Amino acid sequence: MRLDKCLEKAQIGSRKQVKKLFKAQQISIDGQPARSLSQIVDPDLQDIQVSGRKVELEGSVYYLLHKPAGVVSAVTDQEHQTVIDLISPQDSREGLYPVGRLDRDTEGLVLITNNGPLGYRMLHPSHHVDKVYYVEVNGCLAEDASKFFASGVTFLDGTRCQPAELTILEVSLGYSRATIQLAEGKFHQVKKMFLAYGVKVTYLKRMAFGGFELGDLECGAYRELTSDEIQHVLTYFD
Repeated sequence: MRLDKCLEKAQIGSRKQVKKLFKAQQISIDGQPARSLSQIVDPDLQDIQVSGRKVELEGSVYYLLHKPAGVVSAVTDQEHQTVIDLISPQDSREGLYPVGRLDRDTEGLVLITNNGPLGYRMLHPSHHVDKVYYVEVNGCLAEDASKFFASGVTFLDGTRCQPAELTILEVSLGYSRATIQLAEGKFHQVKKMFLAYGVKVTYLKRMAFGGFELGDLECGAYRELTSDEIQHVLTYFD
């Protein structure tokens, strides 16, 4: 959240009083004077002090969730279970939402947080967030497949995709396995890219997203981010 909003929630004072404290360099973040009242902060991760006193406020929460197929990446849905429904009542917070949506039939890593600006910043084109998927298809990925994806795929409607890195794991005439790494997030992009090559995706699972990895987390389970992962979150606000 913004620093001024954080101080407002902590009831530090009026906007006028907060501005005076800022100009007097009485507001510090991790021991350094605050750069701006609009800078993004997280009181759960950072030491925010006003006139030498620590600001106490419930900070943001961050969960890494293994979304099952059939669950939608939404806050609410009238027909289907959502990723938010998978969060237990004791871990639920106001404003939770998914960062990095997945198709309903796609499995894998989704970040869940109540840090409002995070999704916008992570998915902003300037960050080039890498995503890694495990893919199974109903045909042969020949030797030319890696080059096909590396050169950038163009759909029939003229949509051009940036180059992607394909690593083939197993090949047969009617079945192949691979991983693909890309930095875009166009609608149904991975599935459409493989269709452009001439095969259909039969199973899709996101293994990594923006520096976070799914690891061996069981399908349907979630965990809090580690301290190192939370520090990585802050790099999107630099």
